[in-house]
Amino acid sequence: MNNHEIDYKLYGDDMQFVEVELDPQETVIAEAGSLMMMDDQIRMETIFGDGSSSHGSGIMGKLIGAGKRVLTGESLFMTTFTNEGSGKKHVSFASPYPGKVIPLDLSEIDGKLICQKDSFLAAAKGVSVGIEFQRRIGIGFFGGEGFIMQKLEGDGMTFVHAGGTIHKRELAPGEVLRVDTGCLVAMTGSVDYNIEFVKGIKTALFGGEGLFFATLRGPGTVWIQSLPFSRLASRVFASAPGRPGSESKGEGSIAGGLFDLLGGDRR
Repeated sequence: MNNHEIDYKLYGDDMQFVEVELDPQETVIAEAGSLMMMDDQIRMETIFGDGSSSHGSGIMGKLIGAGKRVLTGESLFMTTFTNEGSGKKHVSFASPYPGKVIPLDLSEIDGKLICQKDSFLAAAKGVSVGIEFQRRIGIGFFGGEGFIMQKLEGDGMTFVHAGGTIHKRELAPGEVLRVDTGCLVAMTGSVDYNIEFVKGIKTALFGGEGLFFATLRGPGTVWIQSLPFSRLASRVFASAPGRPGSESKGEGSIAGGLFDLLGGDRR
C-alpha cells in the first residue's frame, strides 16, 4: 500500500469532529457531506470509488471500486481534499449525529478493519474502501445491518464515527461477546462474526430488544456504540408531536407555546 501519512487532532466530547493536517500534496478522502471546514489552497475533487490503486488504475478498476460502494448503500462518489499550497493546511470533518470519532491506524491492526456501512468518515488517500461478505447467509437475512459490511484496507489512518459512548473490547481466542446488531461499530479482521436468534419466544416478543443479536468470537478487537442512530431516530420519531403516545403536551410551556404559534396540532 502507498497511503498518505496524515496527522490529525480531535475536538469536542459528545459532538466530535476531526481536524486533519495535510502536508503539501497530501490527500485525504471522505464521505460526501462530511466536510466541516478547510483552509485556503485545499483542492476539493469528486472521484469514482475511493481513489486507491487496489483494483487498478483503469476505468474497469474504478467501476469495480464504485460498484462496491453501491452494494453497501453508499454513493458512487467520494470526495478528495488535496493540499496544493506550500505549507501545512487543515481540513475538518464532522460526525452526522452526536457521538465519537474513532481514529485508527490500519498498520497497527493488520491492515484491515470491518465496520458498519454508515460509520466510515474519512481516511488517508490510499486506503481501500470496499465490502466484506460474511460467510453465513443468516447474517444477510436477519442481521438488521445486513451481511454486507464495509472493509477498510491499507496501512494509513482512517476515521469512523459512532453514536453515544464508544467501548473498545479486546477478545481473547475463543471468547464470545453477544451484541445488539445496531450497537456493533467495527471489528478487526480476525474476529468471527455471526447472527443468532434470541432464544425464548417471550423474550423475543416482549423483551423490548430485537429478535437477533451479533455473536463476536475472538481473537480480535471490537468497538461498540451505546447509541445507534437507528435507536435515536426511532425515539425521536415516536415522540414527535401528533404521534400516538407522544408526550409533547407535557413538555415545557415555552416549547408548547412556540409549537402552537407555528400551527402545530396538539390534539
